[in-house]
Amino acid sequence: MLKPIPRETLTNVATLGDLATLANYSLMDTLNCDPEGRANGADHAPRQVFSGHYVPVNPTPIENPEYVAHSKNLFRELGFADSMAQSADFVRMFSGDLSNVPEPMRSVGWACGYALSIYGTEYTQQCPFHTGNGYGDGRAISVFEAVINGRRWEMQLKGGGRTPYCRGADGRAVLRSSVREFLAQEHMHALGVPTSRSLSLYVSKTERVRRPWYSEGSHSRDPDILISEPVAISTRVAPSFIRVGQLELFGRRARKQEHPQAMEELEKIVLHLIDREYADVIDQKLTTPEKVLLLAREFLSRLTSLVANWIRVGYCQGNFNSDNCAAGGFTLDYGPFGFCEVFDPHYQPWTGGGHHFAFLNQPVAAERNFHMFCVALRPLLATHPHTLGQLDEIRSDFPKEMQAQMEKMWAAKLGLGAFNTALFSELVTLMEHTPVDYTMFFRELSTVPDDIGPLKKSFYKGSAYGADPEGMDKRWSEWLTNWKSLTQPSSREELSRQMKLVNPKYSLREWLVVPAYQQAAAGNYSLIRELQEVMTQPYAEQTKDVEGKYYRLKPSEFFELGGSSHLSCSS
Repeated sequence: MLKPIPRETLTNVATLGDLATLANYSLMDTLNCDPEGRANGADHAPRQVFSGHYVPVNPTPIENPEYVAHSKNLFRELGFADSMAQSADFVRMFSGDLSNVPEPMRSVGWACGYALSIYGTEYTQQCPFHTGNGYGDGRAISVFEAVINGRRWEMQLKGGGRTPYCRGADGRAVLRSSVREFLAQEHMHALGVPTSRSLSLYVSKTERVRRPWYSEGSHSRDPDILISEPVAISTRVAPSFIRVGQLELFGRRARKQEHPQAMEELEKIVLHLIDREYADVIDQKLTTPEKVLLLAREFLSRLTSLVANWIRVGYCQGNFNSDNCAAGGFTLDYGPFGFCEVFDPHYQPWTGGGHHFAFLNQPVAAERNFHMFCVALRPLLATHPHTLGQLDEIRSDFPKEMQAQMEKMWAAKLGLGAFNTALFSELVTLMEHTPVDYTMFFRELSTVPDDIGPLKKSFYKGSAYGADPEGMDKRWSEWLTNWKSLTQPSSREELSRQMKLVNPKYSLREWLVVPAYQQAAAGNYSLIRELQEVMTQPYAEQTKDVEGKYYRLKPSEFFELGGSSHLSCSS
């Protein structure tokens, strides 16, 4: 059990030494270390990890690190001085060099194993040993855990080098994918969507790796060339990085009695998750079975709310396996994600993802992950048959709760007091036939227009609309009239204000990000910082210049363009 978090508020962290005083390594101090792990963290080759919750790993620093960006908003929330992001010792630590960190910081980080389920089916073949004992954090290494302003935070390097779970890869992340994740996490936070956060981003001035990617102007579905790219390390921050797949790993081992401590290790990771993520809603004095049931109920609530929020802002995770599903109920692992532009229920930015992870199928994918979450917990309730029945009831509640969250979200986007099935169904039909830009349509609707003129700003001139423009205009006008008759009897200004709080004006469109990371590869980081500024104020009107540049339809030349409209991976 973790010690209670102190309530005193820190006013300022100006140096790495100040930050060191807040160190509190709960995971390493309370969970089991891999008995075959090395204390010095020199453990960088693929191997099987049979037991233990974590492996000590020393990150591999990137060569000649250079500052790209940091999250000013998160620094402010944590009480960090902005100057720290470019101080030599901070840059050194968060570009992977822990050799000279001030005590009581530790000079070794840690990586964790997890299992893989895809859409509710257990897999082991992605593990190089086909046992499930070699799958986990292949290039994500946690380096620090602290209590800051009364909250616990874990800081994890993405691209920090090889670990025992690297499956033969180099453990590096490239600047391209690091920029995408850095910008997306803070954008999602600003949108009001629970997410891991971005702390800092550094790039190597000399170290490069080769990755498959798309040639300029390519319309290929898969990468068609190998390119040399700068390596980078981004630091992501969260209360914990425990995934559903992590619980699954220990649940599988307990179920199969793979080693004498299997059941104990499952219980320890579950109770640790509760302490880290759910301590405010689950009483520490309860028995383990009681805690497990409360955990399942709370995670159900968080996960359904999260996915409804994803769809509210047009976000598609792309790859929503159980190992990409945070057990704390927030967005994790910004790999092949994308923001829906032309509305399409089957929108999927990842070419390897299939329809099961498509935009409006995310609620069903979440249900499959929740099912695997409950399966992982079952061994802890095996000696309490009545609680197993209660867990099954909670699991069976998922579709009903997910539907309720979705209807609540759609009603809010439409400014309605209650969800209206007929109105919504006609809207979806019209949005598919016209077609429309998802973000721009709902933002223009939020102005409560007198006619469909403003809505047409969001229309892409598709074939269906062009075939019968007068007929489509008539249907849109009828829908708008019907919608207005169902809105709350408040003033137009108040309705508009409320709708603009849930319908953002700006979203992180991939064709805006591409030139930012391309310029960054040449040493120009100004566009990254500009995007960071705009995308952390997604509901604000901002300036006319910003509106002209960032609030517009996707240009035709970017449709079906590899690396922009779709991507195979984000490496």
